[in-house]
Amino acid sequence: MPADADGVASAARLLARGGLVALPTETVYGLAADATNGAAVAAIFEAKGRPRFNPLIGHVDGRAMARTIGRFTPLAERLAEAFWPGPLTLVLPLAAEARIHPLVTAGLDTVAVRMPAGVARDVIAALGRPLAAPSANRSGRISPTTARAGAESLGERVDLIVDAGPARVGLESTIVRIGADALICLRPGGVPLAEIKAVAGMPVERAAADAEIAAPGMLRSHYAPDMPVRLDANDVRAGEALLAFGPDAIDGADRAVAVANLSPAGDPAEAAANLFAMMAELNAARPSAIAVMSIPSDGLGEAINDRLARAAAPRNAS
Repeated sequence: MPADADGVASAARLLARGGLVALPTETVYGLAADATNGAAVAAIFEAKGRPRFNPLIGHVDGRAMARTIGRFTPLAERLAEAFWPGPLTLVLPLAAEARIHPLVTAGLDTVAVRMPAGVARDVIAALGRPLAAPSANRSGRISPTTARAGAESLGERVDLIVDAGPARVGLESTIVRIGADALICLRPGGVPLAEIKAVAGMPVERAAADAEIAAPGMLRSHYAPDMPVRLDANDVRAGEALLAFGPDAIDGADRAVAVANLSPAGDPAEAAANLFAMMAELNAARPSAIAVMSIPSDGLGEAINDRLARAAAPRNAS
């Protein structure tokens, strides 16, 4: 359905009955269910084929709803004020009376919370309860940035897809946990860490590679196409597709099975918005592998390289 008033009302009705709805957000399309309904949340895991130990994000329509599921510190309030609605997820201590189902938190004493922009927020407000909404794709695979991509990945596993066109950001949210002396980045994403540091006035550290899984996107192998991914490619080998970046060509580019350029101008924001759609496009060409040119790690480049590293990881690493 289109993302109009009827689409919002239909989505809220289905979610209230325990259904699954693919919703557009500014990051990617999410597979949404009522976060207070255990059976509905379990249906997300079943539809995605998702490991039960991988937590979900609780999506809210505002800070008042967020406070019903997570305990806010003054720093958390400041970050929410600066970046919500938007692509920042805060991992907070679970509120004492939180109605959110334990499947959402994977049994942890913390909860990941985000306020999305646009239609998803309207649906949450209409429902009156938080939504659990991981990306609308089979677990570990390429995240969908269009309604069509979500439909191709999930098929009849979803009751309704609300279509608002391509996602504006194209990368999942940045996830941070607030520590005693620092912010811990559990997943880089749509808000650059430098911007978070500027608002917080304290360092933002990256979580250790072997850290406990406390938020989505921390599995080593994730966001993966079917084909192998080769990073920092200086050439294109026989049978490979090329995921390019910037105006320069590399050796063998003219022989690639397929070529997609994340940003001919070398713009990380454009590259982030195009990443998942272009990976899916190249994957559909069925190359022997996808060769990926180097991308600077400044700003959103850090999040892009995080997704690419997880896409390239051995498939048994999850």
